[in-house]
Amino acid sequence: MTLADSNYKEFSGRLRRIEKAHRKGYGFEAKGTMGRSSTWRRERSIGKTLRALLVMVLIGWIMKGAIYFYVGDAVYEQRVANMAIGSDFDPIAANIMSADPVTKLVASFLGEVFPQKRQ
Repeated sequence: MTLADSNYKEFSGRLRRIEKAHRKGYGFEAKGTMGRSSTWRRERSIGKTLRALLVMVLIGWIMKGAIYFYVGDAVYEQRVANMAIGSDFDPIAANIMSADPVTKLVASFLGEVFPQKRQ
């Protein structure tokens, strides 16, 4: 086999491409086996973190709205006022649990969906 052979050039070009791919972390993987990509660490994205945070905030607002709807306006405000005069974490929790426009909007929506459940 000589260096001028076209098969040799094709073969060595393929080897260079495979070695380059291996340096980047790629590799051949048969279906159902654990290969190099199973240990490859994926980059974290700020988008996934922000979406998770947004979902948590939305769930919190929905829960606040459900509590506000279930116990009623006066009772909810009284409980938050009692929490505000507490100690340690209670004033912070009272600030978080205070009825904001989104909470009232969720409660009014629940009042339309479940009108007979209101006390």
